[in-house]
Amino acid sequence: MKTLPTGLQSHLDEGTTTLAWCWRLTRVDGQVFGFTDHDRTLTFDGTTFEPESGFTASEIRTGSDLSVDAQDAEGVLTSTTITETDILDGRWDNAEVEIWRVNWQDTPQRVLMRRGAIGQVRRGRVQFVAEMRSLAHVLDQPVGRSFQAGCDAVLGDGRCGIDLENPAWKATGTVAVPLRDRAFSASGLSGFAAGLFSFGTLAWDTGANAGRRVEVERHEVATTGEAVITLLEPPASTIALSDAFTIRAGCDKAFATCRDRFANTANFRGFPHIPGNDTVLRYASQGKANDGSVL
Repeated sequence: MKTLPTGLQSHLDEGTTTLAWCWRLTRVDGQVFGFTDHDRTLTFDGTTFEPESGFTASEIRTGSDLSVDAQDAEGVLTSTTITETDILDGRWDNAEVEIWRVNWQDTPQRVLMRRGAIGQVRRGRVQFVAEMRSLAHVLDQPVGRSFQAGCDAVLGDGRCGIDLENPAWKATGTVAVPLRDRAFSASGLSGFAAGLFSFGTLAWDTGANAGRRVEVERHEVATTGEAVITLLEPPASTIALSDAFTIRAGCDKAFATCRDRFANTANFRGFPHIPGNDTVLRYASQGKANDGSVL
């Protein structure tokens, strides 16, 4: 149950209302944006709510159970602050959302209807639909560790302990030849073994994608000796000749990689010797004990 400000309650009791929806979005990079379905700019709490966003919202749905309630916000790519490039680049993913009901003639008369986060963003050529998830979606996040063969740490974090700023795991290079929308041959990586940067990250230093970080799918070495980098997804802007980047090593979470590449088995966060499904299905055999040892 929500308690409405006295002024807003009186306004609602009049029957004829001047209400608008306002959305305040805080992206993971800290930038705050305001949008409204009203035809004029509204301002409150230090945020300016832009009317030219093309935002329209579905109804707010709330259930009595712990299921994730969602609301869709549909918009046309006409706002200067909502660009197709930023949507493709994931800058709006998981942004915090506040949804307000506001009397546009007297903005202190307002009520916060919902808090949540941006979920899935579906986009077309000229419009997008963003899913706004309620705070209940946090309850769906995994908590704790899983018993699995692979490591569940992130390479370079506190649990892993590898320093990715070490020159052994970090390099700078430039695009030598763009091959496909997400692949290119690179100069500056000749001293690194093939596969070192697979599953790693690449940060663009110059070019149209400067400032953006992407994931690396494969790091190969061509017969000419040049490194060939394939990204997990095409970047927001086209890869161009001589674009400079900084690339960091990756890890496939396997025990052998942790041991042979990083010599970091003391910090391995998986269970490589845990018996698998084959142990459950194996029939008893005299002289062979299922004692959990390596098979």
